[in-house]
Amino acid sequence: MNLDPSDLLARFDRDRQRVDGDGAPIERDGLITRINYPHNGFIATPADTGLRGADLDALIARQRDAFLDRGRSVEWKTYGYDQPADLTERLMAAGFVAEERETVVVGASAALAGLPTDVDGVTIRETTDPADFTAIGELQTEVWGDDWTWVIDDLRDRTAQLGPAGYRVLVAETDGRVVSAAWIVMRAGTEFAGLWGGSTLEAYRGRGIYRALVARRAAIAREGGFAYLQVDASDDSRPILERLGFIALTTTTPYVHPAPTD
Repeated sequence: MNLDPSDLLARFDRDRQRVDGDGAPIERDGLITRINYPHNGFIATPADTGLRGADLDALIARQRDAFLDRGRSVEWKTYGYDQPADLTERLMAAGFVAEERETVVVGASAALAGLPTDVDGVTIRETTDPADFTAIGELQTEVWGDDWTWVIDDLRDRTAQLGPAGYRVLVAETDGRVVSAAWIVMRAGTEFAGLWGGSTLEAYRGRGIYRALVARRAAIAREGGFAYLQVDASDDSRPILERLGFIALTTTTPYVHPAPTD
């Protein structure tokens, strides 16, 4: 299936602006949406707020301070086509720090129908079990070498709030432990289902687990009527996804302001 990057980017940009917080409390400030996730704050924006110079600086400071006043860290998610060109410079001047840049890749859910959904010796299953969420937090912490235990409450809350029509979690287990996990977010009224997670313990990589988790979630997306799958891909996962037919649309970089230390 041939995918038109220009058309898909326009569709993605339209869906990007349909922000509802995935069940978390939200606040509107003009074109800005502030989302109060359990573990941090999140700022969602259109590609261009229309503000420049001092007006844009004031907007940035207002969003930052809304979370700092609550003792929270906050992420402002940027995309490679955002305007104005000096947006990221102004974010950094306001104390935001750039995290790892990722590539937004998109694939057609129908085109993935023939992918293997199983791996020899590995059990892949869907879960809403809090014990599995705890195992996922431990897995993520081991893979990334950082504290990811916040994801335990995040998975639990979103699963409860969004239900199976909006949020599904899968785990892959073998040798008596969860070795990989992934989840899918499906927002009503949009064309793109978001694929998240997919981290796999180092000893179990190269066996097709990541690919099988993509295939399982593609099937869920098709059943839900979602034409496209979107991934914010790391440099490790991007080549795998491109071999599966995903194409790159743009880049995305989170800019994070830490919580106050006092």
